[in-house]
Amino acid sequence: SRITPEEALELFDIDLLTLGKMAHQVRKRIHPEDRVTFCIDRNINYTNICISRCAFCAFWRDKGHPEAYLLPKEELFKKIEETLELGGTSILIQGGLNPELDITYFEDLLSAIKARYPIHIHGLSPPEIWHIARNSGLTLEETIKRLMAAGLGSIPGGGAEILSPRVRQQLSPNKVSTEEWLEVMETAHRVGLRTTATMMFGHIEEPRDIVEHLGRIRDLQDKTGGFTAFISWTFQPPNTELAHLEKATAADYLKVLAISRIFLDNVPNIQASWVTQGAKIAQIALYFGANDFGSTMIEENVVAAAGATFRMSKEEIIRCIKDAGFQPAQRDTLYRVLREF
Repeated sequence: SRITPEEALELFDIDLLTLGKMAHQVRKRIHPEDRVTFCIDRNINYTNICISRCAFCAFWRDKGHPEAYLLPKEELFKKIEETLELGGTSILIQGGLNPELDITYFEDLLSAIKARYPIHIHGLSPPEIWHIARNSGLTLEETIKRLMAAGLGSIPGGGAEILSPRVRQQLSPNKVSTEEWLEVMETAHRVGLRTTATMMFGHIEEPRDIVEHLGRIRDLQDKTGGFTAFISWTFQPPNTELAHLEKATAADYLKVLAISRIFLDNVPNIQASWVTQGAKIAQIALYFGANDFGSTMIEENVVAAAGATFRMSKEEIIRCIKDAGFQPAQRDTLYRVLREF
């Protein structure tokens, strides 16, 4: 029978290894094979100019700041060519909420990429899509349909942080609300786009906020079935306005990961976050509910701006998965297996 939010809250008090065992059983039920998937892609941030100014973010800059940028198309194309040379199948394209960019900028950008390269575009998180719609005087559905027509292939779950109004009011009051984030995702699912769901924890939230977040993801997935995966990671305090906060531990990460796998019975894939946890904890995560090792992240700037600098090549990911006792397989953005190793 399905675990309730009240029962999920009780899991926070369970011994970590017992919790891991429970999550691994759920993982084996959903993925009976011993396969762990990963993908080869690149995270391209087209701008760091952002009006949100979130307290947890070290990446944003105001317009006019000496470090503010809007990536020239030629540079973006060069990054895509490097990605394809490394066997990449997709790009993750995200950026700040730049007040000068409306739908025409993104239509031009996406269609220019698709005209030149055989690559999947996983891009534009819910805050960006909400921002584009508002900047362009369009509905969410009109915006998403136009982005799809221009070449958008799927949407990342960024900007969720914690889907609890209480927490968002303190962390990111200038960004989309819980309801608005969910509305973007529901609209995307309705018009046929698959998306991921994410959660960033280890800052000012409490266990009840995490359970509320998971509940909102599960409820929407019941309704639409459009989430391909759930990815959680820990807040990285350095260089942010919340630098005084203590960093979440590996045990905190594994606990929340395991609870996520147990609770989100309708989301097929759970990703391990080697980007914030490093290779060793990511390997342990494969026994705490995760069945996916994420991406090679040929380039990553947002988490790196906050001081996390883990890097892994395709070969290192394959070795990590094998050393942990699993069969590595490369997948695409929509979790279709391309090859096994």
